[in-house]
Amino acid sequence: MDLRDLRYFETIAEFQHLGRACERLHRSQPALTSSIRRLEADCGAALFEKAGRGIRLTEAGKVLWKWAQRMRFDVEDAKRELSSIGAGLTGHVRLGIVPTAAQFLLPPVAAQLLKEAPGVTLHTAVALVDVLRPQLRAGELDLVVGTGSAVEQGYASKVLAEDMIVVAASERHEVFRRPVGLRDLTAYPWALQPPGAPTRDWLDHTFDRKNLQRPRVQVETTSLLALPALIVETGLLSFISRHHLQGQARIRGLKEVPVPGATMRRRLVVTYRTNSFLSPAAQRLIELFVRSAAEG
Repeated sequence: MDLRDLRYFETIAEFQHLGRACERLHRSQPALTSSIRRLEADCGAALFEKAGRGIRLTEAGKVLWKWAQRMRFDVEDAKRELSSIGAGLTGHVRLGIVPTAAQFLLPPVAAQLLKEAPGVTLHTAVALVDVLRPQLRAGELDLVVGTGSAVEQGYASKVLAEDMIVVAASERHEVFRRPVGLRDLTAYPWALQPPGAPTRDWLDHTFDRKNLQRPRVQVETTSLLALPALIVETGLLSFISRHHLQGQARIRGLKEVPVPGATMRRRLVVTYRTNSFLSPAAQRLIELFVRSAAEG
């Protein structure tokens, strides 16, 4: 099998549409059709079948897609490992990281890595873990720092820290005039992430379990980094990491609202593929994350 044919096949399988694959690859439709025919001849089976206006993978196609991705990873890893021989801490590291970790864990770790290895370049993609995991699976990222979950086969995780998500508000908010419970919080407007975000879903379900009205959201934002400053200025309640309330990074004017049963515990972990090459620089980055979290 030709590696170029496999790369074309992967793109066609991703789009499940020959025309869009042609646009992505800048190749003509006859060229891609010939590529697929060569692969089908090698496999002895059809790889695609018609589906409406597009195409879809056959069972044989699904099997080849899995192995094509693995072969691409192996070829890319071989090139990276060969180029790293004798190079020491150099090269390019692709890191996916969730916003909280990007704000509180990454800066000192990146500073130490670049101090030890000035030749390293670091690409960071900041997003929620549900966005980052597929990129790790696709080989677009070397490692991901995010919230912990069940470890999939072929991946390894190291725990970095425990992150506590708590109710918070401007220290001038009237909620601090007396002790409050969950029921009392239904009287106030909130600034939260949209439904589907792990912290938002956890909070909503906590109110559901108590048969209480869910938080009344007046401002909804996908930006975790904007929430702390937003609630200081607006007087809204929110649900954010306790990191924003402690230490040198604490945001002035922001205070935790002590509410029994309204603290979400989650773990921050660094995850990477066990069957792929990790450059010395990527390995050192993992070590620095672990060490920084332990010291913090």
